[in-house]
Amino acid sequence: MLALLCMWFGISFPLVFGGSYFGFRKQPYEHPVRTNQIPRQIPEQIWYLHPVFASMIAGILPFGAVFVELFFILTAIWEDQFYYLFGFLFLVFVILIIACSEVAIVMTYFQLCGEDYHWWWRSFSLSGSSSYYVMGYAIIYYYTKLEIVSVVSTMLYFGYTMVMVLGFWLLTGTIGFYATYIFICKIYGAVKQD
Repeated sequence: MLALLCMWFGISFPLVFGGSYFGFRKQPYEHPVRTNQIPRQIPEQIWYLHPVFASMIAGILPFGAVFVELFFILTAIWEDQFYYLFGFLFLVFVILIIACSEVAIVMTYFQLCGEDYHWWWRSFSLSGSSSYYVMGYAIIYYYTKLEIVSVVSTMLYFGYTMVMVLGFWLLTGTIGFYATYIFICKIYGAVKQD
């Protein structure tokens, strides 16, 4: 308990104040162009740009980048096996970052070509939708690989899995949003205004 208190007051507590200090000193984001105060009407969108369908399609590629490694991670967590491929895990993480970025940028570009300018949350949900596939894979893993029979163990498995999936959703969604934001700033920064 003393070690936990030392870690809290020695690491977490100073980092909170350091983060708030640097956060308040940081300059706000500068947008490359002004936006119009009167919103434009968004035309009818093509069927494949519907948010649910686009999210389901966009989540396949990032999940495909990590599903093999996900098996080894779940095996290490739930079947008491050692995981020792951390270099390969880092490489898969880099591939995941690239896949989330590209998927979010391409789908947002299609959305902007369809004159739908509500891209902020859509870019987050497009790359974050790979977490739905991770949850589906965890359910399949539960029924095919694990032999859990008690209700408490099942609740523990799905509780920890939901926390893992939520963290994965936040991670991949944030990657997709920032990649899309940088892309949008670049393309609109190149627009010549007269």
